[in-house]
Amino acid sequence: MLNRFARALITKILSPVAGVLVRLGISPDVVTLVGTLAVCTAAMWFYPRGDFLVGSLVIAAFAFADSLDGIMARSTGRSSRWGAFLDSTLDRLADAAIFGGLVLYYAGRTGSQAQALAAAALACLVFGQVVSYARARAEGLGMTANVGIAERADRLVVVLAAVGLTDLFGLPEVVLLVVLTLLAVASMVTIVQRVLTVRHQALAAAAAEGNGV
Repeated sequence: MLNRFARALITKILSPVAGVLVRLGISPDVVTLVGTLAVCTAAMWFYPRGDFLVGSLVIAAFAFADSLDGIMARSTGRSSRWGAFLDSTLDRLADAAIFGGLVLYYAGRTGSQAQALAAAALACLVFGQVVSYARARAEGLGMTANVGIAERADRLVVVLAAVGLTDLFGLPEVVLLVVLTLLAVASMVTIVQRVLTVRHQALAAAAAEGNGV
């Protein structure tokens, strides 16, 4: 959902920065690699230590600047399948690092609530990966699955805001538990939506072939 509403705004904000990087001769692939490395490093350094606010701010700065590579590629006419593949693959690593950092922090603590938080973060990680895989697999088979209530941008905004604000305002951890649980459920719903969408397309294609269309 946020992908549709925020893309134009993000592009407008980041276009001047993208222009500067292009003039400096920096490749979009380099921006993709640096951004992913920064997100993974911040997530695996700050989150397991419990530095949620600082970690969320640093991650947010690099995660949403990830749009820079696409803007640069389009402005220079260098958009390619390789660039799209690299960006999507490294996005999975960044997402895994973010939720993995939370899992490490809460798994290292005692108490039922901490264990529930670790489980919720792990569920978000697993279901989020499947959401992305479902779309990639569908596209690999010549179909589309770009539907769902919890796309990547949605998941990033929710988790970073929830984690950062919980630390900033000293909110009870149960608030974060509720948010992560709802995010896991939304991701699971998105998987079902994508599976049903692909199934509909596959059945329609099979029917067309059977009718000799």
